[in-house]
Amino acid sequence: MACKFQLVSLSHGNGMQSLSSRNEKSNNSLYSYTTRPPKYYSILSTTTTKNKPIIYNNIGAGGGGGGGGGGGVVLAASSTITESTPSIPEKPQIELDFIGPKVGADGSYPVEKASAISGDKLLRNIMLDNKIELYATYGKVMNCGGGGSCGTCIVEIIDGKDLLNERTNTELRYLKKKPESWRLACQTIVGNKENSGKVWCM
Repeated sequence: MACKFQLVSLSHGNGMQSLSSRNEKSNNSLYSYTTRPPKYYSILSTTTTKNKPIIYNNIGAGGGGGGGGGGGVVLAASSTITESTPSIPEKPQIELDFIGPKVGADGSYPVEKASAISGDKLLRNIMLDNKIELYATYGKVMNCGGGGSCGTCIVEIIDGKDLLNERTNTELRYLKKKPESWRLACQTIVGNKENSGKVWCM
């Protein structure tokens, strides 16, 4: 805990009192005053730092002769606690580009983009969340909802297959005689929680 003190001078009578002071220890407490011991003190603040003295506020000594009472020096104490929050490392991201099945008006295939935290989602969920077309006409009606029992969510991985999980037993059954680049989106995990990069699909 860091502690800072601000010294404020109070003026009484004929102008500003001198900041020169003498210290007097009484009852193991430290008092600070100017021309004369004050009649009373009030606690302004206390610090909780170990081995630090308690700081009192000198309200001022009243009465007595010599022009309207004694001035006082106020010791304003304030404590500041600074805590550093450890930075949380960013999770690796996988960028995905999906090439559309139909040629656009300009003669090129449209490309839709998405991203996901590595190892966090299935390819099927990423496509549906980003409203990227996955199913053909038949699949839109007859798909199994991601259970891996219909084989209608086939995608082709053009690049970045090393960023995906290995084919599951379900894929080995449905895609046994298909190219290695073919995957079932409902069985394909994008990333492994540690890798990052880009995957091209169509």
